[in-house]
Amino acid sequence: MESAKSTPLTDGGLRTSQILTEVLELDPQHHEAQILKERLHQMFVPRWHFPMMADKARNRAYAKAIAAKVQPGDIVLDIGCGAGLTAMMAARAGAKHVYTCEQQPLIAEAAKQVIADNALSDRITVIPKWSHEIVVGEDMPEPADVVISEIVDTVLLGEGALATLTHAMGALAKPGARAIPERGTLMAQLVESENLVQQWQPQEAEGFDISAFTRLVDVAQITPNDFAASGLRPLGPTADLFHFDFARPNLNPARVTEDLICVGAGTVHAVLVCFDMELAPGISVTNDISSDGHWGRTAYLLDTPKQAQAGDYLRVTAQHDSSQLSLSVHDVSANSEDAHRTAAWMSRAKMASAMVRGRGDAVARSAGSNVA
Repeated sequence: MESAKSTPLTDGGLRTSQILTEVLELDPQHHEAQILKERLHQMFVPRWHFPMMADKARNRAYAKAIAAKVQPGDIVLDIGCGAGLTAMMAARAGAKHVYTCEQQPLIAEAAKQVIADNALSDRITVIPKWSHEIVVGEDMPEPADVVISEIVDTVLLGEGALATLTHAMGALAKPGARAIPERGTLMAQLVESENLVQQWQPQEAEGFDISAFTRLVDVAQITPNDFAASGLRPLGPTADLFHFDFARPNLNPARVTEDLICVGAGTVHAVLVCFDMELAPGISVTNDISSDGHWGRTAYLLDTPKQAQAGDYLRVTAQHDSSQLSLSVHDVSANSEDAHRTAAWMSRAKMASAMVRGRGDAVARSAGSNVA
C-alpha cells in the first residue's frame, strides 16, 4: 500500500491502479485499497463514460451511421476511444484498420482489453495520445478515409470538438474524407419549470433569505436524473441558434439574436439550449426536451420569471468562440399579430419535423437492434 501511495500519478494513474489491483487480488477485502482504487478511477475516468455506454439509442444511431458510411478497405480514425465501442463498430462495418486515440492511459488500457476480448486486436490499434499529437506515417500509416468522433458536450462545443476536428480533417484525413457526425445544430426554446428554479435558485431556506447567494448561478447544468425530476414544460418551439459542419469545421466566433416564441400562456423560467447532431443522412441524436439518454441539458435561468401569453416572445442573444457558449436574455415582448402568425407557423413546422424525425428514429432503432 505504501508503494501505491508514493507512486507518482504522472502516468495518469496507470501504475498505481496496477499496484492496487494486485493488493486486492491478495486481499479482496482490503479497505484502504478499495477506497484508493475507487478514488483513483473517479479522478482519471469521467463518470459520464458509463451511462454513455448504456445509452442504447445513442449506440444504435452510431452503429447505423457507421454501417452506412464505412466501406470495406477504409482506414478509420476514431477520436476519443473510450471503451472502444465505436472503433469496434467500424471494424464490424468492414474497415481495413481502425486507429483509435485515447490520451488517458487507464482508459486506453481498458479499451485495449475490451478490443482483445472481442477478438479485434489485429484490426484496431489504440494510440495512447491526444489526436493533435498523432503523426501520419508514425502513428498511422496513411490518412483516414473516415473520421469518427463523439466529443461533444450538452451544447456541442465544450469538449473542443471544432478545434479537434479542424485538425483531424486537415492533417489526419484524406481530402473529401467522410465524417461521423456530419453536422450539428444548436437550438433554444422557452421553458417553464418551478422545480428547476427551486432546485437551482431557492430564495429561502429554513426561513432565511438566501437569494444573495443563489444569484451566483445563472446557468443550470441539468443531469439526466435532475431533468426527469424538473418537469420542464416547453412554452414554444425551438429556434436554431448555430449550425456546425463537422466535416469542414469553422473556428470563427459567431453571434446571433433570436426571438423565441410562446405558443401558450405560462411562466418563462429559463431558456433551454439543446442540440440535434446528424451522424449520417437521416440518422441523428439529440438532447432536446423530448429525448431520453445519457446527455444532460443546459438551461439559462432568467433573473426574474416572466409571465407570457400566446404570441409573446423573448429575445435572446447567443454567442460562441468555437469552444464556449454564452446566452443573454432580453425582456418579454407583448404579442402582436405577426408574432401570433409566426408562432402558429413555427408550431406546425416543428410538429411536422418531429413526426419525420420520429419515423427516422424508429428505423434507426430497428436497424441497430443488434448493438450491445
